[in-house]
Amino acid sequence: MKIRGTVRPKQSCAKRSYLRAAAGVAMALCAASAPAQVQDGSQVQLYGLVGTYVDSLKRSDMSQSQVQMGSGGLTTSFWGLRGKEDLGGGVSAIFTLESFFQPNTGAQGRNTTDPFWSRNAYVGFQSDYGRLTFGRQTNPTYVAEQNVNPFGSSVVFSPLVVQTFVVNYGGSIIGDTVWNNTAQYTSPSYKGFGATVIYGLGGVAGSPGVGNLGVHLNYSGSALTVALSAQRVRFTQVGPVGAQYAYLAGAAYDFKIVKLYGAAVITSNVSMPIGTHTYEAGLSVPFSPADFLLAEYARTRRSGPVDNSLRHTASIAYDHFLSKRTDIYAVYSLDQLSGHPIGNTYGVGVRHTF
Repeated sequence: MKIRGTVRPKQSCAKRSYLRAAAGVAMALCAASAPAQVQDGSQVQLYGLVGTYVDSLKRSDMSQSQVQMGSGGLTTSFWGLRGKEDLGGGVSAIFTLESFFQPNTGAQGRNTTDPFWSRNAYVGFQSDYGRLTFGRQTNPTYVAEQNVNPFGSSVVFSPLVVQTFVVNYGGSIIGDTVWNNTAQYTSPSYKGFGATVIYGLGGVAGSPGVGNLGVHLNYSGSALTVALSAQRVRFTQVGPVGAQYAYLAGAAYDFKIVKLYGAAVITSNVSMPIGTHTYEAGLSVPFSPADFLLAEYARTRRSGPVDNSLRHTASIAYDHFLSKRTDIYAVYSLDQLSGHPIGNTYGVGVRHTF
């Protein structure tokens, strides 16, 4: 998310700031009303996105439709604080604190189990050699999916995202879109190429290898975007430790009159014979600088001793930007799970970034 403004907290505000929920809110209020940069060169930025939508939801496995107002929609609502201090020698200390919230109810987080800083909470260092950060961080596989589907990060309307990360759609990838207790290294971009390695400490006594691991490669050129990801998620269960491997390969190409997307995601659970294959294709058509047509289709085949289901999900949307920071949209989604009738979802929403 691009930062829309830079603000400068006064020294008196900084002295009253502590890393806890109440102090985080106070820090945001101080930052919002202060100048842009303190005398030692450090800076703090306040930013975020507010979005909500209304839809008539009916997945294929639902007996009746459900009319609801939800938070997010095309993008989950969040607000954040980001700081940077020059340490000299081309090295900077950095931190990010980001929290999901629900504007339709005012509740914090995506659900009741989310921590206060639910989207990101990390500290680290940045230089010409890359970035090294520690804390709660967004799963790079989820970031890669955002770059190879026209609906981006949407956990409501993107067929690729809902079939891989959303439990109600049988999400094939185990784990959240955010990982706890992680160390992550992100390389600098070299001629469009970049890499990210992330490791999550498992915190299980006597089992130092119980943790998440991901290796991710990406390329971003003037028209072509490519993403390759491999991750391992280990989890404790009754009996031996379980593990799942997930692989993503995707690309997008901008022909100016249309942007095409495609991806494949494969998962394999090594503790039991269960696997999935997901394939996605999509496009984005710019009718004008402010008007876009989005369309995407994904299918997931499950293989296992109990579940051999096939799911098809497709979405089409019209997105209109009222300004650089505010847009409105309308979406139709179709969903069909084998053995169930077709489900139809209709929705409208609005987003505003700050």
